[in-house]
Amino acid sequence: MDTDDLLAAARDATAAAHVPYSEYKVGAALDTASGAVYTGCNIENANYSNSLHAEEVAVGKAVSAGDTDFQRLAVTSSQRDAVTPCGMCRQTLAEFAADDLTILCDSGDDTAGVVTYTLGELLPDTITASNLDA
Repeated sequence: MDTDDLLAAARDATAAAHVPYSEYKVGAALDTASGAVYTGCNIENANYSNSLHAEEVAVGKAVSAGDTDFQRLAVTSSQRDAVTPCGMCRQTLAEFAADDLTILCDSGDDTAGVVTYTLGELLPDTITASNLDA
């Protein structure tokens, strides 16, 4: 899937966001090696700690489908403010993806408005299973 299509999938996912409290819609699209794309949106709860983030919804869909070879993640918001995955979502991504996972953050109307990071840039020295063995 090309960058434009992946970004469009993330933008489309914002339409399903349930955000009655923040009114801040977030969408994510996770591209996998199998060619499948899994989308997610944020789902707020009056008890904020029970809210789900768009990235973790997309990861949950992929993992529950048995698809864990992640290639790229596109993240957008209704504000197009180059939102990045939060720390919790970064750690979740690190459970399944290497430091070189590409993360595309939407800051405009076209692919020129994309800020690109790797997971390792956003989450250096992550906690991994090997840390637990030490």
